[in-house]
Amino acid sequence: MVTVALLGTFDTKGAEYEYAGEVLSTMGVEPLYIDVGVLGESQLAAHIAREAVAEAAGMSLEEVRQQADRGSAIASMARGATKLVVDLVESEQIAGVLALGGTGGTTLASQVMRALPVGFPKLIVSTVASGETRHYVGAKDITMMYSVVDIAGVNAISAPILSNAAGAIAGMALAKRPSIDAKPVITASMFGLTTPAVTAARERLESLGYEVLVFHATGAGGDSMEAIVEAGLAVGVLDITTTELADELVGGVFAASPSRLTAAGHAGVPHVVSAGALDMVNFGPASTVPAEHEGRTFYHHNDSVTLMRTSAEELQEIARRMASRLNARHDREATIVFLPEAGFSGIDIEGGAFFDPAADAAFVETLTSELDPAIRVVRRDVDVNDQELAVEMADALDRAIRSNQKGE
Repeated sequence: MVTVALLGTFDTKGAEYEYAGEVLSTMGVEPLYIDVGVLGESQLAAHIAREAVAEAAGMSLEEVRQQADRGSAIASMARGATKLVVDLVESEQIAGVLALGGTGGTTLASQVMRALPVGFPKLIVSTVASGETRHYVGAKDITMMYSVVDIAGVNAISAPILSNAAGAIAGMALAKRPSIDAKPVITASMFGLTTPAVTAARERLESLGYEVLVFHATGAGGDSMEAIVEAGLAVGVLDITTTELADELVGGVFAASPSRLTAAGHAGVPHVVSAGALDMVNFGPASTVPAEHEGRTFYHHNDSVTLMRTSAEELQEIARRMASRLNARHDREATIVFLPEAGFSGIDIEGGAFFDPAADAAFVETLTSELDPAIRVVRRDVDVNDQELAVEMADALDRAIRSNQKGE
């Protein structure tokens, strides 16, 4: 029988977990209860008791209870639960994880789930699922369902929601996954204003026998791509769109983590890098742009996104950060940087709203002077979406991958 772990605080939400477990049982899925509650008495018999979770964290339950604040206790139980659940997944004892919670329960459960492989079923019913969820989801495929009401009893509203959640995780756990032809994987970064380049490069790489996974460079997208590469699931990285570095520097809404651009080096795979969409910083609706940027050049991308042109000074700092991260890998010759000197995006071209050759030149000159000489730099007098350049980048990555595999 397929088993799904139900991970939660049974001292406060025992009845809700029991109800979800009963729904799972009606669908032929066996619930495995893991109690991460700390203070009150458990309302539900657990297969893995809270004492075992604390022990997995290297503490006794009493030591967890004696910690200075609730946040510390949550962090300790999350650490123990992560170890236990990862072991259950690796030993194929469970086929999914379901959690219910408010901010504390969601924080704990999401930490556990972020440690699990991409593709493994994970779902949280949460009171905070209708707001900003990136902090919880991170770079993993965690499904979040809004609870509408607080998770405080099984009632006319919560019952169908809990039932739907149980049905959803059961469907994920029971789903048959048809096999697909295994091809070497390449990851690629893309934005709306670099789509022509990435599409042409992707099609070229697919014709050469690769599977190309395209990630939207929205901060979370770049971090997800880095996680896939870090996990050793890719043979190469086509990083045409590095716009997230601009948001990281200036405070845009699509900033990735400071580890952006580092995973290829850690994984030892070839990395083709370009300056796609570095001419812009992303904000939300125009009304949300910080007042400090008044007087800058803006472009109304859509009702939800306002773009701001990066300055020469900002691009110089971005170049320094990029160089620092690319220089950090030991096998620097596995990195190739392509610089499209006639424009970094679809609107950074002659006649375009963000055309600023002087600013772009400041980036190019700073980057080329800061990069380690072992990193190959290819400068072309075309814009980033030039089709010949896109194919050239794809072919360069293919050659680097083949060379890297021969070296192994």
